[in-house]
Amino acid sequence: MPTGGLAYRGRQLAHLARLKHEALTDAHIGTLLSECESHSNGDDSDFAVNVREIRRTYDRATKLPADLVVEISQTTTQAKHEWAQARKANDFSRFEPWLDKVVQLNIRRADCFGYPDDGEPWDALADEYDAGCTAALIESVFTPLRERLVVLLGELMGSGKAPSNAFNELELSVDQQRSFVRFIADAIGFDFNRGRLDESTHPFCSGTHCHDVRMTTRFHEDMLPDALGSTMHECGHGIYSQGLLDGDYIDTPAGMSVSLSIHESQSRTWENQVGRSVAFWKWCYPKLSVFFGEAVNGLSCDQVYGGVNIVKPSLIRVEADEVTYNLHIMVRFELERALMKGDIKAVDVPGAWNEKYRDYLGIDVPDDARGCLQDIHWSMGAMGYFPTYTLGNLYAAQFFEQAVANIPDLEQQFTRGEFASLKKWLNENIHEQGMRYLSEPLCEKITGKPLSADALMRHLESKFRPIYGL
Repeated sequence: MPTGGLAYRGRQLAHLARLKHEALTDAHIGTLLSECESHSNGDDSDFAVNVREIRRTYDRATKLPADLVVEISQTTTQAKHEWAQARKANDFSRFEPWLDKVVQLNIRRADCFGYPDDGEPWDALADEYDAGCTAALIESVFTPLRERLVVLLGELMGSGKAPSNAFNELELSVDQQRSFVRFIADAIGFDFNRGRLDESTHPFCSGTHCHDVRMTTRFHEDMLPDALGSTMHECGHGIYSQGLLDGDYIDTPAGMSVSLSIHESQSRTWENQVGRSVAFWKWCYPKLSVFFGEAVNGLSCDQVYGGVNIVKPSLIRVEADEVTYNLHIMVRFELERALMKGDIKAVDVPGAWNEKYRDYLGIDVPDDARGCLQDIHWSMGAMGYFPTYTLGNLYAAQFFEQAVANIPDLEQQFTRGEFASLKKWLNENIHEQGMRYLSEPLCEKITGKPLSADALMRHLESKFRPIYGL
């Protein structure tokens, strides 16, 4: 769209936001909900789950005045544009006043939602992405995770040994890559009769219901692991969506995913616990020759496995490895929490960002484009969103440990290219539960333990220490 059309597009989107808000907050819905609640005993039946979650959505919506909804829509439409221009120009000062507006609007939104006396504004926003999530809960898990990650990273970087990077440098036909990743998607259980795989600059998964799931990936001639990792990641989202209950459940909370955190756990399970495992590559390594022929001659299975598990502190979140990724998320969480509490202002973000990258990742940030301007989330008003990525990694590790306990030969099955047992376990324990249990209760129901950093650290330490000769 031409730049000149932006202002009017903002008015259009704001008008749609108002219409949606008016429909969602119609007083008749409240009357109907009250009648439904009189017939619900508050258990975890499908009926009770639907009433509970529709009530939660309705109550949150009715706390927001329509004028604020409109103002947020107009502001974020402009803010996204200004963020893109600022990133292109490598100039945070251009985005700074818009970030400040977004923060102030989010503070007003949090005040409307309300939060406990011992809570903080950030909590009210995080609840939108993962019900019940609070900054205190995040901090209690992130702090020990960060301390252990920094220690592990130091050990790996000081080992004097690193895997070969040869697999990541191969130039391979994009057409061959397309065939290869589609084969992998089918092998791990994505149903192409109910879904699609296409291409986009940034991979994503979307769709309208469990029988129409659409995901994308991306390709570069010299980056097969990126295409494979992106595809398996989005397949995790897609398999979750296809595993939701259908029929009368479609478009009801009983047939919807419970949270962004749990959704992310599914994508990370297939990308990391499966796709970067030695068991997976014992099966997948011979397939490389089938799809790429002589181009992969000379590469050993150890080189391929090591290549997909290289650890290196880097600037860009979406390119980060398993060990360092969560440190990127912690930087963002701490900064947006500080912004919401008023401890720092928008103008302070670049300096605070750069300082945390030195402290956590040991690297200097050379410019704003590769620093605090790299993500679109804040320009969209999405504060409280970032921790769902790390929560997804934590849940993935904890769920996978339980899956292995329940299916003792699970990883041996991977060596034979058998993934149906894991998919079935995930379908039954997570996907088919819909929104019956919120994230934390679901975790405790499945694993018998509250969420902690322990399972993820066991996964990372047991895998990466041997790879780096420790």
